[in-house]
Amino acid sequence: MMIYDEESTTGKAAAPVKQTSSLRKWGPAMFAVFGVLALNAALLGPTGSKVPALTERHLTSQRLAEERTAAVLAMDFDEESDRKVMGRNLNKLDRSLAADEDNVMEYTRRRHRMLGDYTHVDVSGEFTQFGKLSTTVIYFAYWVFLMFPNWFLPIGRPGIALGGGLTMVVYRFILLSTGHGPVFDAEKVIIMEPLFLLFGLMLTTIYLEKMERGGLFDKLRDSLDDGCRWKRSAKIMTMSTLGSAAVMNDSIVLIFSAVVVDLNVRHKVDNSMPYMLSLATTANIGSALTLTGNPQNILIVSLAYDDIGWIEFASNMLLPVFAATVINSTMMFTYYAAELFPGSSGYGENLGIIFAGKKTPEMIAEENAYLAKLAAARDDSKFEDSSGWSLWSKLQVVVCVLFLICFASGLDVCVTSIVAGAVLMVIAAYKRQHYDPKPDNIEYDADGNPLPAKKVYDTNGNEIEPEEEELVTESETTLTEVDYGLLMLFIGQFLLIGSFDDTGVPQSFFNASMGGCADQMVEGACVYWFVMIITILSNIASNVPVCQMLAATFPYASPYEWLQVSFSATIAGNLTMLGSAANMIVAFQAAKVGDRTFTSERHAPFGIPSTLLCLYAGTFLLATVHFSPECSVRLGECDAEQ
Repeated sequence: MMIYDEESTTGKAAAPVKQTSSLRKWGPAMFAVFGVLALNAALLGPTGSKVPALTERHLTSQRLAEERTAAVLAMDFDEESDRKVMGRNLNKLDRSLAADEDNVMEYTRRRHRMLGDYTHVDVSGEFTQFGKLSTTVIYFAYWVFLMFPNWFLPIGRPGIALGGGLTMVVYRFILLSTGHGPVFDAEKVIIMEPLFLLFGLMLTTIYLEKMERGGLFDKLRDSLDDGCRWKRSAKIMTMSTLGSAAVMNDSIVLIFSAVVVDLNVRHKVDNSMPYMLSLATTANIGSALTLTGNPQNILIVSLAYDDIGWIEFASNMLLPVFAATVINSTMMFTYYAAELFPGSSGYGENLGIIFAGKKTPEMIAEENAYLAKLAAARDDSKFEDSSGWSLWSKLQVVVCVLFLICFASGLDVCVTSIVAGAVLMVIAAYKRQHYDPKPDNIEYDADGNPLPAKKVYDTNGNEIEPEEEELVTESETTLTEVDYGLLMLFIGQFLLIGSFDDTGVPQSFFNASMGGCADQMVEGACVYWFVMIITILSNIASNVPVCQMLAATFPYASPYEWLQVSFSATIAGNLTMLGSAANMIVAFQAAKVGDRTFTSERHAPFGIPSTLLCLYAGTFLLATVHFSPECSVRLGECDAEQ
């Protein structure tokens, strides 16, 4: 069956697009996987025989860590006082307690309490072998269901995830009752902050889109629009990269995924994957630049034993993120060349189109049609009001600017996003009540003359006065468009991942797979094996729990080690569909308008090679050029090296 390019707006039928062969589709991914395995085998040996022996520095670090931990565990503590200081917020852990040795110990004591009470509780020893194995089987079964939902019943990812979470709750109770496992603290593994943030961002996004035709949402869409396909993709990637570094990747994706989907509908694209991937992949890459770019970076900075400042973090990440951005963009324009450069004869002509401004006849036809539509829209009187900035558009801008200021000043992003959505809701309700035209309920005859209102009488023949029409509330309109299914998806995943982490299987896999590199994770060739293991775990057990696990396993990791963890855990989100929340959000927004092309099967052929190339190139650059110390200052490792 032929596939025709629906985006072509010429009067003639567009040329048929050839079906992509399996080798062309999966070849780059297979080559990247084998290349990574071959690289690690060459550096470390097929059996790990080339793993370097521990140096005096590593032995000293181990000794200092053991002494510090023993001293901290021997200190007295007040459980109630600790909870008042720390609560559930990791950012309340006061790093200013590092002025002298006593305060360093107090800081360390509180941090160990945090790692024990909030971040990670090791209950794997309370499972029997049957309990561990059966819980792991259930987790991976639902992992497959979530990865390939179209292979099974048409339930959808939210229903699958929620069903999996409830299955875990019930099964863990059965394990507890039969003596095969510990109590499952389901409430603790559901992290509320991401749920509050997603709800607030969805509320804000909906009101930015629905408040006014020609408002801020439409202007954002128009700023990314272009008659040229590759330029439209480039604009999306640029916006997504910079926005994710400035704010947070989930925020950018949630706001702009609706914009990108709307652009795809407007241009009637036959393949939306390049544009969806342009948004999702660059959101993850851009978020690696700053410590506020994504949830795992925020968590890492909170859990790191030594201070990592915003400038320090960004300066170390600048070169790896830039390299990853170039690689991902190059692969996007290469892998989807047929879609982004219609009529091009090959890669040489594509380079001429990008750098020399050349255009194919097909591209010229599309741009002319696009410009003609813009001209017609400007001439149409019903679009006149959308050309400028109305009062409501200006109010939207003010709310968004205040939101960004509050975010940058360190206020709670969850509260900030929900308040922004609530303010926009009040503005929209006021506008609809006092400024929007009232619905016309007058009936007309065939000649267009208004008909008198029908009179209604009771059983006694008395005329019944018509009641005043009730206003439609926000609860009946806009609030119903919040994607509660997405919140259910995350709740279900939290339950699945939390139960799986309890078994200790991810930790055991990490320790077994790292082998001799476990005590020198980022030393020499070990760093490339380390980032591969982090990538695998991040796509199986999610990146945030992996960072929590590493914080409990290696509580005195140096700032440089945490930077490598941050980069690999973030870039790993592009490997598979379930690797990051950004991918899931984009897929949900596309599905809302009937576009279900953003699937695991279509994501992986591009995601795997792009992620591995970005990951290893960035790791090499970060290992070669970094400014953070490779030793822990607080632990005294740096003093011991001098």
